[in-house]
Parts: sequence; C-alpha cells; structure tokens
Amino acid sequence: MSLQKLMDDEVINCNGIPLKDQKIQLSTTMPFMNPTHFLWACIGDSAMTQLLFNFSIIECKEAAVAADHIICNSTMDLEPGAFTLFPKMLPIGPLLATIRSTRQVGHFWNEDSTCLTWLDHQPVRSVIYVAFGSITIFDQTQFEELALGLELTQNPYLWVVRPGTCDNNDYVYPSGYIERIGNRGKMVSWAPQQEVLSHPSVACFISHCGWNSTMEGVSNGVPFLCWPHFADQFFNKTYICDIWKNGVGLNKDDTGIVTREEIKIKVEDLLNNNVIKQSALNLQEKVMDCVRPGNSCNQNLKKFVDWVKEGDEHALLNETCK
Repeated sequence: MSLQKLMDDEVINCNGIPLKDQKIQLSTTMPFMNPTHFLWACIGDSAMTQLLFNFSIIECKEAAVAADHIICNSTMDLEPGAFTLFPKMLPIGPLLATIRSTRQVGHFWNEDSTCLTWLDHQPVRSVIYVAFGSITIFDQTQFEELALGLELTQNPYLWVVRPGTCDNNDYVYPSGYIERIGNRGKMVSWAPQQEVLSHPSVACFISHCGWNSTMEGVSNGVPFLCWPHFADQFFNKTYICDIWKNGVGLNKDDTGIVTREEIKIKVEDLLNNNVIKQSALNLQEKVMDCVRPGNSCNQNLKKFVDWVKEGDEHALLNETCK
C-alpha cells in the first residue's frame, strides 16, 4: 500500500528493485526497514524480483486499494505504527488453531505427535524447539553446523527436520551424531507446533520468523532465536529483537554460515536472560488479552462479521426486489 511512495522517494524503481542501500521507515511510528529485505526483493536475482513484484505485489496492492476492509492476524499492541498508518486494516489476532483438534488443517506434512510424549519427560523450560516452516532449505554444511550447535548446547531439543531440508536431497547427520545424542534430541518431520509451543518444557524457539510462527511463539510467551531467510521474516525479526525485545538474532560468519559456536553461545545467552524471558511473558499477556470478549481484536472481528452480514442482507433485499 506504500509502493507509490517508495517509488516517488526513489527507494525502489518501477520494477520493485531496491535503489538505496540504507534503511527507511514507512512512517516515523514504524520500525526501520532494509529495502534489500523487502519481501519480493530477497528471494532471487533481479529478474525474480521483477517477476514477483509485477505479478504478485502489484496485484496485492490493487486488491488492497479496492478492499473495504483488510483483516490481519495481528494486534494493535504488536504493530501500532502500521495500523495507525493504514486504518483500513483491522487486527483480529492472534488467530490460533484449537489445541488437540481432531482434524489437521493447513499442513503440508503429517504431524508426528510422538514429540508431545517426549516433551512430557523433559524438565520445565529446558527444551530448545527448532523449526523453520514449510519451505526453508539448508545446504549440507549449514545443516551439519546446526546439528552440532544443538549438540554443544547440552540442552534437550526438538528439531523439525523436514524431508528435503538439504537442497531437496536426503539430509545427512554428522558421523556418530545420532548415537551421541541418544534421547536428548528428538527429530521429527513435522510437529504440532502450537501444542509444542504451549508445552511447559519448551524454553525457546529457534525460528525462521514466518508470521504464523511468530504469532504462535508470541501467544505462548516463548523467547525467540531468530534465523530469517526471506520475505517478511527479516522485518519480523526486527520486531522481535528491537521492538518487542522477546528474542535475539543469530548472526552469520563471513562465509554466510551460522556456526555451531554461534548457536551454542546465543542459546546460552537467551536461556540466562531473564529480561527477555519476562518480556516474552508480558507480550503474551497483552496479545491474548486482545481476543477476550469485549476487547479490541474481539470487537474488530465482531464489527467485520456484522459488516458482512449487513452486505448479505442488502444483497438478499435487492434480489427479492428484482
């Protein structure tokens, strides 16, 4: 919805390609953004950027302009600047699936619920939960560094290792890794994430910072170790690390790798940081309060439903008159 302003300010050109190597703000009340991390600009080369921008982002902008309302899985407490800048957007979140529902929806892979039994046997706030969403891919070198970094922490960990994690090939663990880890590590191909994040044994969440994962982590008061890869994930990390202060970022070395030592150090720092842990709990209380009956997001959802019903009634009336 700010595309024209970004073009006028020569932040991007008409094909969405960033022109400035400096951080910008959409408004003074919003966090700084790096143009090279715009969601369409950090997935491929300039040709891919132009393709995504022209056939996806422009169409989304046109739809947003035409819409009477835009509903968002968010809250005013999380993004006050964005909702102030665009009052047509209605925060109605957090939207969370029903815990232990009988029907799995919206997942690419079958959940492995054995991890919940494994979590039941771990100490309270001890487990590192590691998951990178549905499409993030590591190469073999980064996969091994992550595996060895988790081993170095000495904490129990639950790691979602999707099929095809390593450039669509079968992943290969370091030599002797499975034997050394034993029962301290639990690897599954997919996990019931909301149930995992609400489990008392989970201490932190190593995440790609996709918005669904971000909202689920925030809603359960779990601190983040941020490892964004593309699209909105970098901006979500900005909120987590700099605005909400309920997590820290993992940094790459000169070769573009997050090393095992970096993982070990940041896990230890986070688990010993009571300020961040308390911030995560405070944020949880705020966002969950929004959806309680009579409060802001609950009211926004009711208003939206009433607006839809009113439109249906008008349509029915017009049809009857015809």
